[in-house]
Amino acid sequence: MFLDFLKTITMRMYDLILKKRNGNELTKEEINYFVENYTNGEIPDYQVSALLMAIFFQKMNGRETADLTMAMVNSGDILDLSEIEGIKVDKHSTGGVGDTTTLVLGPMVAALGVPVAKMSGRGLGHTGGTIDKLESFKGFSVEMPRDKFIGNVNNIKIAVGGQTGELAPADKKLYALRDVTATVDNVSLIASSIMSKKIAAGADCIVLDVKVGEGAFMKTPEAAQELAAEMVSIGTNVGRKTVAIISDMDQPLGLAIGNALEVEEAIDTLKGNGPKDLFELCLTLGSYMVTLAGAAKNVEEAREKLQETITSGAAINKLKEFVKAQGGDTACIDDTALLPKAKYVVPVMADTDGVIEKIHAESIGLIAMELGAGRATKESIIDLAVGIVLNKKRGEKVSKGDVIAYIHSNDESNIEKAKQDILSNYVISPNYVDNIPLIHHIVD
Repeated sequence: MFLDFLKTITMRMYDLILKKRNGNELTKEEINYFVENYTNGEIPDYQVSALLMAIFFQKMNGRETADLTMAMVNSGDILDLSEIEGIKVDKHSTGGVGDTTTLVLGPMVAALGVPVAKMSGRGLGHTGGTIDKLESFKGFSVEMPRDKFIGNVNNIKIAVGGQTGELAPADKKLYALRDVTATVDNVSLIASSIMSKKIAAGADCIVLDVKVGEGAFMKTPEAAQELAAEMVSIGTNVGRKTVAIISDMDQPLGLAIGNALEVEEAIDTLKGNGPKDLFELCLTLGSYMVTLAGAAKNVEEAREKLQETITSGAAINKLKEFVKAQGGDTACIDDTALLPKAKYVVPVMADTDGVIEKIHAESIGLIAMELGAGRATKESIIDLAVGIVLNKKRGEKVSKGDVIAYIHSNDESNIEKAKQDILSNYVISPNYVDNIPLIHHIVD
């Protein structure tokens, strides 16, 4: 212990920067030193910026990445979920447009007796936040004491809480610095950022939904595969069973983009009437969650059990239990007309004949944000009722005048611009065969 202390006090950030700049490995002690002291404010931004740039170019190996992840985990609180009975499984998405999976998956998995103890965040930019969507239920709250959170999971098998600022505070500080120093786009730094929060959140097993395509952070299957493999490696190295599913985000998932609109879509899906791609992705992700938790022998059995929660009504009933337990009004689950509704619902018509070849996912997400469904900055106030509902998706035939989407808005002045923007982000070709898979690859 005394030798470790001597090593720590004799370390200098200059030496760490030089070491990584020259392509050498950082030790666990060196990584802990810079993370701890930067979080505490004892190392200046300019030195950590230099180290991040060295990491960006020279990269980190698997051991360094795992050590960086755990250093960030240990920089703040680690949720102790040991009082929750059973194997806790968490799901994390790397973000996309119309990504409503948590609202569907949570009740399905919980209906099979698998504990879902989830920390979620709010949306920013073109990606929606689970908490914002859940607040479409009047009275719903993610703010609750730890005892109630754990009690809800033990009693009804599901609870969703807001992310505390004390989980992995080093990640928050490092990410802000990466954002202004052009060092965001590095697999080790991305993977450690995501996994530090998931590990600190206390789950035993982690299922990752790694999005790929224009509406995702990872634009190519190769980049998504690299990130997925890195995160699975981190999880394995720190003793968490981890699986990554690489899924399509080259067009929005499902049909709805917007908070209450996505809640309505989730309710429809739990009643067996949702979009096929959303339901299929939820079955895939859920099958691995249920299998990792030991509630099924394999993913095939898990898939059958999950489908049964829909046909039996167990999943929609679990949603009602979950919403009620966190103060939400469940009346809108039986009658979705009671959810927040926009004043104007305006159709967007195709301006030519053909087949939809592409829907520019990120742009569609940004159009929904401009309507008020998302936040341009953390201070932005969102409108739960507004957004876009797609009526046609990739590979479908359209004729001129067919409705391809509906705009839901509370501001008449922004409708015409949104209409033109949506039209310009639909690519309609004379002939097109959709060959982009929903599930690209599974890394386990």
